[in-house]
Amino acid sequence: MAGILSVVGTPIGNLEDASARVRRTLGEADVILCEDTRVTARLLSAFDLHVPLVRCDENVIASRVASALERIEAGERVAFVSDAGMPGVSDPGQRLVDAALDAGLPVEVVPGPSAVTCAVVASGLACEHFFFEGFLPRRHSAQVARLGELALVPGAIVCYESPHRVAATLASVAEVMPARRVALVRELTKLHEEVVRDEAAALAAEIAARGEVRGECVIVIAPPTAEELEERCRGNAAAPLSLEEAIREGLAAGEPKSALAKRLAKEFSVPRAEVYDQVVAAAAPAEP
Repeated sequence: MAGILSVVGTPIGNLEDASARVRRTLGEADVILCEDTRVTARLLSAFDLHVPLVRCDENVIASRVASALERIEAGERVAFVSDAGMPGVSDPGQRLVDAALDAGLPVEVVPGPSAVTCAVVASGLACEHFFFEGFLPRRHSAQVARLGELALVPGAIVCYESPHRVAATLASVAEVMPARRVALVRELTKLHEEVVRDEAAALAAEIAARGEVRGECVIVIAPPTAEELEERCRGNAAAPLSLEEAIREGLAAGEPKSALAKRLAKEFSVPRAEVYDQVVAAAAPAEP
């Protein structure tokens, strides 16, 4: 068989969601690049598959791309998976796909579950248009600032969050958009799947009162009304910052370089590595 890169979606909780094509593609692979070899090993064990695994997470993917392309050029079938869901969605898989396409190598996407689309449907909120944010900044000030920008999106907003930070993040949402309808969707496809919905302020209070929250969480924020959007646009009429200005502002505020690059890469739709290089250059002391 000819070499190919297979980007494979894997279950986000319920193993029965793995299609026959997913299992066949993984079984036919010569090697599987994965986020965490321990997680993927458990998945393969459940399907009685025995394929070599190579760690390929955000920290090492840059050093894995060349060898992966060489294997595909040599006729091998290379599969790429994240810990759960569709690779390339809030994980570094896009970099590998981009490199393979630039090299003229074949790439196939084997569809699978995605927490984004599952949460959008499960929320029951109006989602004719939605914006996937991924993870919000962790620092409260940066988080509130980003939510202020997202409040202008004329559609629903979908965010990932860890169970340990979800209460604080919902409090930030309530601070910026107190009247918006918000849904917290957790443990998707699992036994204790739950959807909790209310206005932002009420939902934040309810989740804070629970104390411990378990399971992976997705936050879906309803779209703004036409009146809210118009009012916010009037209040944000000032000219937006350029990327260079945003970098200087973030550094002046003491934001860590890596976090700043990640945030601005999303805001300006620029590759993270490119933004990071600019951040490092801006942070370097001027030569005498």
